[in-house]
Amino acid sequence: MTPPAPQKARVALVGGGLAGLAASCALADSGFQVTLFERRPFLGGRASSYQHPGTGEVVDNCQHVLLGCCTNLIEFYRRLGVQDKIRWYDALTFLEPGGRASVIGASWLPAPLHTAPAFLRAACLDLRDKLAIATAMATLAQSLPADNGETFLAWLQRHGQTERAIERFWKTILISALNEDLHRMSVSYAAQVVRESFLKSAAAGRMGVPTVPLTELYGTAEAYIRARGGEVRLRNVVESFRAEPGEVTLAIGGNDADFDFAVLAASFDVLPRLLRQTSAAEPLRQSLGRFESSPITGIHLWFDRQISDLDHAVLLDRTIQWMFHKSRLLDGTKSAPESTGSYVELVVSSSKSLVEKSRQEIIDLALKELREFFPGARDANLVKATVIKEVHATYSPEPGVDAYRPPNETVWPRVFLAGDWTATGWPATMEGAVRSGYQAAECIARVSGLKDAAFLQPDLPAAGFMRLFG
Repeated sequence: MTPPAPQKARVALVGGGLAGLAASCALADSGFQVTLFERRPFLGGRASSYQHPGTGEVVDNCQHVLLGCCTNLIEFYRRLGVQDKIRWYDALTFLEPGGRASVIGASWLPAPLHTAPAFLRAACLDLRDKLAIATAMATLAQSLPADNGETFLAWLQRHGQTERAIERFWKTILISALNEDLHRMSVSYAAQVVRESFLKSAAAGRMGVPTVPLTELYGTAEAYIRARGGEVRLRNVVESFRAEPGEVTLAIGGNDADFDFAVLAASFDVLPRLLRQTSAAEPLRQSLGRFESSPITGIHLWFDRQISDLDHAVLLDRTIQWMFHKSRLLDGTKSAPESTGSYVELVVSSSKSLVEKSRQEIIDLALKELREFFPGARDANLVKATVIKEVHATYSPEPGVDAYRPPNETVWPRVFLAGDWTATGWPATMEGAVRSGYQAAECIARVSGLKDAAFLQPDLPAAGFMRLFG
């Protein structure tokens, strides 16, 4: 724990997503006087939930998961005291149309060989596919390729990957992780995901799923900040800011509020609105203008009976990519009797093909495909359904994007940036958002005289043979 801030500096946080929450909690812990502004009536940003007016159900914007390699996100959960709201899984079930399952999980073998036995048994790939994947994995285990403008699809084709290996393995894990298609994906970020989650250690690849709605998970940050003398102002829109040598002034609802520092933690597509009255922000505006966004679609379905005994599954060869059995995942319902029905969320990452489709078209498509994987869904009656599209869910991790990701520091000495789109070294994930918040908090702490302030957590160490490659 860092020592208290020497002068109880006032810090404004603009944006209540994960980046803003992480920065707020870290600074409040260190004695800073924190005020968090969020335009919506709840915290969490894109990782949030709300009561859907059409169904009356509390639904997440989209299903969010984490991996064991997400050291900063896991530390953030511990800081808030919600680490017990995450259920961990050591294996993934890959389903083919027709219902045949391949379960891939860790064994006693040292990394990067820990998944090899399950991988060799996987029925969804043949021997030629597996040999091609193993060859590519061996290359990626040795070092991270640089971003030289090549897409990951081109890299895979250059490294002899079969069509089925690309469709059933590489696309499956990477489109979900990076929310982009392989032909628009940077080699360096794709390789990072593979190394950090599949190769580094068995612990790194464990998957965690929240067992409560996302706003309940992250809403605990409000009490955390208030308990340390901070403020959380929901439904407060920050319209602009003015940076002076000795303070930062925010314009909020026609009134001005002065602070010693400010962290702009809005999303990359919203931040330009805050910068429009500031000529010094032109280079930053131009960088943000180079970002492209990629959509995610969540399809929520309620059935009158249980359709599966799986908590989650990866779905192959169809539009829908993941099934999360929410009525089993949410606290207190995993062992519910079969008569209580099923609530499932289906996720389509990089869902460009669905953006223009109507709600009913998407539901019909999802039902048709779901029934190919789960025989129990064929006789089940759909009670209600809804579709949530996050059209600008994440920035696209295309080749060369790192050149436009800004650092936390800005041209204004008292203004800092936070968001998964900043230069974190990680792609657009919850882990990347928390890292950026901690990095921004470290900047303010150091400027305030806390030279040894350190909030950022070290990466998960490599295990087994992966220690030879760093």
